[in-house]
Amino acid sequence: MKVNVHAVNFAVDGKLVDFVQGRMDKLEKYYDRVVSSDVYLKVEKTSEKENKIVEVKINVPGDDFLVKKQCKTFEEAVELSAESLERLLVKRKEKIRTHI
Repeated sequence: MKVNVHAVNFAVDGKLVDFVQGRMDKLEKYYDRVVSSDVYLKVEKTSEKENKIVEVKINVPGDDFLVKKQCKTFEEAVELSAESLERLLVKRKEKIRTHI
């Protein structure tokens, strides 16, 4: 799957890009028709500790899924986003199976 990582207003570290790529690749075992994904990493300027925002947009034939999470670290936010996407993709797969 093609994963596009976009860092908004900061330079992204190579390790973080590799982590995101690896985590997104794992989603293919839940639904194998994922075309691509866009991952947006943002830092919100607030006094709160949970200022890291991750938005993941997954493209599948006929649909797009968007998940947004805000956490203390990008890794935690990516992990939570991926778990939400796993549930969405499993639902999608089951829905398609019932129509065939």
